[in-house]
Order: sequence, then C-alpha cells, then structure tokens
Amino acid sequence: MEVKENQIRLTAGEIAQLWVQYLNDSASICVLTYFLEKAEDNEIKPIIVYALELSKSHIKIITAILTEEKNVIPHGFTMEEDVDITAPRLYSDGFVLNFIHHMSKIGLILYSAAVAASVRNDIKTYYMNCLTETMELYKRSTELLLSKGLFIRSLNLPNLEKNEFVKKQWFMLDVIGEKRPLVASEVDNLFTNLQRNAIGVSTLTGFCQVAQDKDVKQFLLKGIEIGNKHIRLFRGKLEECKLPTPMGWDAEITNSTTHTFSDKLIMFLTSGLISMSVGYYCTAVGQSPRGDLTSMYNRLSLEVQLYSEDGANL
Repeated sequence: MEVKENQIRLTAGEIAQLWVQYLNDSASICVLTYFLEKAEDNEIKPIIVYALELSKSHIKIITAILTEEKNVIPHGFTMEEDVDITAPRLYSDGFVLNFIHHMSKIGLILYSAAVAASVRNDIKTYYMNCLTETMELYKRSTELLLSKGLFIRSLNLPNLEKNEFVKKQWFMLDVIGEKRPLVASEVDNLFTNLQRNAIGVSTLTGFCQVAQDKDVKQFLLKGIEIGNKHIRLFRGKLEECKLPTPMGWDAEITNSTTHTFSDKLIMFLTSGLISMSVGYYCTAVGQSPRGDLTSMYNRLSLEVQLYSEDGANL
C-alpha cells in the first residue's frame, strides 16, 4: 500500500527545527510587538509589522503541524509573561531597523539549514516559503537602511590587476613577525564579526539595564566585556592593514532601567546570539588562511563556548 505524504512521521531533524523555530518566533513576537509600540519612524514601522506578521504566521503553521502529529506544543514566550509594552523606549528606531536586518541574515542561515534537514515534502515546502519571506525582509530592511544612510557597507579593496599563486607555506603559517596583507575573505570576516559584536554589545547593554535578577545582570556584563574585547581584537587586525573600522551602536540605547523583558526572554535571546557567534567564528577559521587569524578565532570561539556554559548553568 502506498503511504501518503502526510502520513509519514516527522524525523528527529524536522521536529528539532520546528521546536527551535517555535521558540524563536514566540520570542520574536514579544520583542517586535514592543518595538512596534515604541516606534516613531513611519518608514521603519512597516518593516516591524512585516517581521511581526511573519512570526505570527509561523507560530500558527507550526502549531497546526505539531497538533496534527499529536506532538506537544513547546512552551514558548508570551506577551503576558515576558514583555511589558508600557515600559519606556529602550532602543532607537535606527537600532531596531539594524537589529531586524541582522536577524533576517541569521534567519536566512537557519531556514537554509531547515530546508536541508527536511525530508517530508510539506515541511520542506514550508521552510522554502520561510526562506523566501525572510529574503524579502532582508531586502526591505537593506533598502531602508541604505535610503536612511544607516547601512554600514563592507570594505572596498583595490581592483585586482593579475592572478597570483601561493608559492610558499609562509602564506598560511606565518604566526609571528611580519604578516602578509589580508586577503578579501579575511577582511570581510573581520569586518562583519566586528559589526556583529558591536550590535550584540549594544543589545546586551539594553538588556542589562532592564534585567531584574542580579545573576542575569552579571552574566550580561560579562558578555559585554567579552564582546568589547573581541571588537578591539578585530579592529586591531584591520588597523594593522590601515583599513577603516565601523562604529558601534551605543548611542542608540536610552537610559531606561524599567522592567521591559523577562529575565527568561533575555537569557534565551542572549544564548541565541552566543550560539551564532560560535558558528560565525568557525566559518571564519575555514576562510582565514593566515595562521594568526586562525589561532585568534579558535581562542575566541573557546571563550564564547565557556561563556555559553555559564549561561546554560544560570
């Protein structure tokens, strides 16, 4: 007898992806609803609305899938328990737009992985739709950042005039002494990891101001310290080659200390940022042939993983 597609049980990979997305989107609904409540820029509001509508639609679809499969629905985050939309503004509209832009880039990575992990046709189709929607969010946020002069472009390099080939092991293994110039992939990884840490530090700074538990505050302060240290290292590598570095987002945070997000939601979002950092650093290792950069990324990745363990224990 032929088995119908919708009778095939979900695989472990499919269930894992659905659970993770449910938690992420329930958290996003809380954060984006608060952002929308505080937004003043009429050009940025539609971007927040679009991102919020995507998260709400995802929650409905995942709930329907898991209910049909007789699987328990994850206990995610709720407006009643995890956010106070009456709290004062915590971040500027410009920061919110940049935050959504960065989250859309993370979404493109996660949904691509979900497509690859899906076997059942309806699940694969669903994640392909999610990928298309997130591409649109990325496009809209990029265009608005550009029009407002807020988009921070990656660095430009001189045009190549001829092909050159690596002839000595020194190209990869020179750890001490005079270093060769950075190649394009190394420049891009240093620049983008600097950017990610800058927005991460600003996000955690806002969280730290409104966190209630003293242990959560201490955890966030440690994360801010680690992030600033990594920023200095990345900036130093770029400055060694006389390359410009992007500015941070500290000025985009208000001085509000009023309870805004639950400590549970803050810890969840912070843990997600930590996990992505480890992935980005591992990617940079594979794309950075210069030995001192590989050594640096491995060391920083271990530091972030140890910090992640502190968060898991908390």
